[in-house]
Amino acid sequence: MCKLVLFSAVSWMALSSAVLAQDPPAAEAGDRLDDIIVTGAPYGVTRRATTLALEVLDETELATAPPSTLGDVLNGLPGVRTTAFAVGASRPVIRGLAGPRVLVLSNGVGLIDASGLSPDHQVAADPADASRIEVLRGPSTLAYGGTAIGGVVNVIDDRIASVAPEGGRDGRIGLQSTRVDGGWAASAHLSAAVGPLVVSLEGQRREAGDYAIPQPAESRRLHEAEGETLETLEGGDLENSFSNVSVYGGGLSWIGADGFVGLSVRRTESDYGVPGHAHEGHDDAAVTIGLQQTRYDLRGEWGLDIGPFARIRASGGYADYQHGELEGDEVGTRFLSDGWEGRVELVQANINGWQGAIGAQVLRRDFDAIGDEAYVPRTRITEAGAFVLQRLDRGRVGVEGGLRFDHRRLDSLVAERRFENVSASLGLFYRPDGDWFVGLSLASSGRGPTEAELFADGPHAATRAYEVGDPDLRSERANSIEGTLHVDLGAVSTDLHLYHARYDGFIDLAPTGGEADDLPVFAYVQTDARFTGFEVEATWRLWDEGDRRSLRLEAAGDHVRGDTDLGPAARIPPWSATARVVMQFDAWSGRLELREVGAQDRVAAFELPTDGYRTLNAFLAWSPDPEGGLLVYAEGRNLNDAEVREHASFLKDLAPSPGRNLRLGVVYRF
Repeated sequence: MCKLVLFSAVSWMALSSAVLAQDPPAAEAGDRLDDIIVTGAPYGVTRRATTLALEVLDETELATAPPSTLGDVLNGLPGVRTTAFAVGASRPVIRGLAGPRVLVLSNGVGLIDASGLSPDHQVAADPADASRIEVLRGPSTLAYGGTAIGGVVNVIDDRIASVAPEGGRDGRIGLQSTRVDGGWAASAHLSAAVGPLVVSLEGQRREAGDYAIPQPAESRRLHEAEGETLETLEGGDLENSFSNVSVYGGGLSWIGADGFVGLSVRRTESDYGVPGHAHEGHDDAAVTIGLQQTRYDLRGEWGLDIGPFARIRASGGYADYQHGELEGDEVGTRFLSDGWEGRVELVQANINGWQGAIGAQVLRRDFDAIGDEAYVPRTRITEAGAFVLQRLDRGRVGVEGGLRFDHRRLDSLVAERRFENVSASLGLFYRPDGDWFVGLSLASSGRGPTEAELFADGPHAATRAYEVGDPDLRSERANSIEGTLHVDLGAVSTDLHLYHARYDGFIDLAPTGGEADDLPVFAYVQTDARFTGFEVEATWRLWDEGDRRSLRLEAAGDHVRGDTDLGPAARIPPWSATARVVMQFDAWSGRLELREVGAQDRVAAFELPTDGYRTLNAFLAWSPDPEGGLLVYAEGRNLNDAEVREHASFLKDLAPSPGRNLRLGVVYRF
């Protein structure tokens, strides 16, 4: 903490004389309110003015998004894939990293669930609740600590309103159906102002049966590895791939002249099947998971005038989470997680291009597992962190950086471990003119091990391994360099990110060659690792006539290569490339997309290669009023009925992704 205070004080003294003596940078042409990012930059900057690698899904995109879990909705963004473990359980994979290295937030605060422990555990944040989702790639996310060493996904909702709705109320109602699984989804949101108070209510329900697949569930690669021949190419329905979700809640905000404060509550109930996932000893009964979480949030922001600080933000959440893994009608294992997290930020005023923030956060979470798969003992996790972020933008040149200190303590029945990590980042950027932005950033981030990496000892059916932790593991450290290029030439714009990260003490799950409980034994070990890759996006605006008539071509691609001292890193996604045509003509809008994903034959031990695939997707919508009213849409996904297997999935050879799907929906906004 002393280091952070000293860093902040030195920054203010060193920069203030130069900053106050110069003219502020000119505002960028075309900046809009929805361009401002909130994740990773508490003082607010635009997407085109930062070295952070960022993707945003806004309210319009989310209103017509597929009724699915977080990983599947984000899958296909540059640098982002999905664990694709089951329809009900898919986490984002960012730059080849997943699980505890990718932090999922709800309005900037952790979820306090068990999704980071295992790929078959659902994320307790649903895209259908969100008004905006921000995805940060890479380790330069100091505002959130070592758990974000691979990236951050922040699911932002309007349950606690920060501004009063125009006209005193607003809302939306949505309905959609999907053919591939006979599913349907319904959602509703309403906000109403009564004087300075704003009341928000929302709810959603979706149900989906087993989905259709174009090929047999077990892959050709798996049959060949087992010395068998694939006897048929016919698909059918993937057994035990159903999913049902209910989410409902509400919030109350008080909004004043210079800020707001509010409370909210949300209840999540979900049950879903895990295909290809049966336990011996229970008549090979299919495994289903039932999840419940009740979450309470408090959030506020207020203007102040204390030294360099202009605003204070505070947020906190408490959650009571549990899920049971049912083997037939019997509960095999129950996972329990409850706790709270709090966060406060002091945001500096923008003084001639100099911005910054200091903040702190604390967390306490109690985890327990009871039953057949209780391979991780009861553990209490406590964390405390403090950070400072600073940015100086002089128009043509600028610098941004940060420093963070984290303390993490894990108390279990096996042992007690404490970890202290200092993380830092520094970025330089240059604008040759208003159309170009070139940046270079360096970062060093530390991550303390999780309860599973330290204390696991038992069979884990989700990974099909007997997992053994190591209580003596040290912190994992990533040192990275990243280059950023934003170009906006009017008709043509491009975003490019090149990165290389070296991991010291990379925590890996490696085979030992032994066997226990009829499963291969995998142990958590530490090694060195290197991840190198790129992400690129380009847009060519062929025609632009007013706000509602346009035609553009878009392209995107990404690639990551992961190596450890033990060989190729496990479950690294192959390259991908996407091309689309996007059209808007008055009330009509649509897109046609072709996506190509390469084969992956650089595999770790106990992995099989994965074939590449190509999918064709189309979307068409009609909305006579861009500000509200009726929106009707139709989407065809995987129209060519390709066999899609995601290499990042533990179940890729047992459970392919859905085949051809037609989705119809309607949204009414008021």
